[in-house]
Amino acid sequence: MTEASWPLHKAIFDALVADAGLGALVTGVYDHVPAEAVLPYVTLGPASATDWSAGSFNGQDHDITVDVWSAAPGHGEAKQIMAAVHAALHHRDLALEGAQLVLLHYRFSDVFTDADGESIHGVMRFRALTHD
Repeated sequence: MTEASWPLHKAIFDALVADAGLGALVTGVYDHVPAEAVLPYVTLGPASATDWSAGSFNGQDHDITVDVWSAAPGHGEAKQIMAAVHAALHHRDLALEGAQLVLLHYRFSDVFTDADGESIHGVMRFRALTHD
């Protein structure tokens, strides 16, 4: 089985960085947040993959998290950023190195005040199916 988690991660990151609509709303998209980063920004969060193979192909079913971080009061800014992430990823056909993307689908999101009591945290979950 081809492990597609890393190529999928890179393709999602590249799609978010390249999206002009999202870029107009955030200070950056990060896989690792630098110490000098300023809110609002987007991070790639936890991801998992399970086997999705059949007799004729090897595949993976991926659960991908994208996190949105905002310091603006209320949920408005975070929800605008989340809409831009949705537009950049939902049902997009991303090129993966060494694998094929079959599906990239938005599943759900949550928005809440983070544990620090000040930041707004948006959590988005996407499902992707890949095969080699």
